[in-house]
Amino acid sequence: MSISSISSQGLHQNYRQLASGKRINSAADDAAGLAIAQKLLTQSNGYDVGRRNAATSQDMVNVADGGLSTITDSLQRIRELGVQASNTAVYGDSERKMMQQEIDQLKENISDAARNTTFNTMGLLDGTMGSSHVASSPDGSGMDINMPNATLDALGIADFDVTGDFDLSAIDDALNMVSSARGDMGATYNRLDYTMNFNSYASLNTTAARSRIEDLDFPQAISDMKKNSLLEEYRIMMQKKQEEQNNMVVNLLKF
Repeated sequence: MSISSISSQGLHQNYRQLASGKRINSAADDAAGLAIAQKLLTQSNGYDVGRRNAATSQDMVNVADGGLSTITDSLQRIRELGVQASNTAVYGDSERKMMQQEIDQLKENISDAARNTTFNTMGLLDGTMGSSHVASSPDGSGMDINMPNATLDALGIADFDVTGDFDLSAIDDALNMVSSARGDMGATYNRLDYTMNFNSYASLNTTAARSRIEDLDFPQAISDMKKNSLLEEYRIMMQKKQEEQNNMVVNLLKF
């Protein structure tokens, strides 16, 4: 290939690279580099999606914890009434019936919280969700979140009644179950937080690696363009000079 062809192609490539801001615009520029850059792009996009998935799952965990907090408040009040009803030296059957009326309302509150605590129309505390998968890694893998069952039956207090024989340990067990579930929610939230931070860091570094392969070194590109531009000007100048010499020869032959 002649110097003129090389300079012309090089100048065209310089303009294309400067216009796009990329060193690699097609496989012809650097086939291996393009393949690696595309893999890195896929990976960084996967990290970004995984981070968003983790953030959305954190929102779900927060909603679940809010519902459990409401249930905890109701259980604490039920226990207070249970302790109060245990004091038979002061309270009789009529007072315990009034206490039970409040307990029944509190149990309804617990049922409502378990039934109505939802995220994207999915029940979180009614036992229907169970385990859900969080795709927090670029390959779709990640972690599982186990949602608790906080219904009255699952807590073992559906039949709790202070008007007859009752055992406060049932409420204590329910409180322990809810507290344990809230502890799991807190640990899950923190783990998701770590996952989000890692994904952000990994995406940033993966993007930086792709940039080093794919993006244009502008100072070098401008230097190359000036060099190729000078070569192109020299080519045009030599071409004109050659044409002038050819015309002189033709004129001499006429005589």
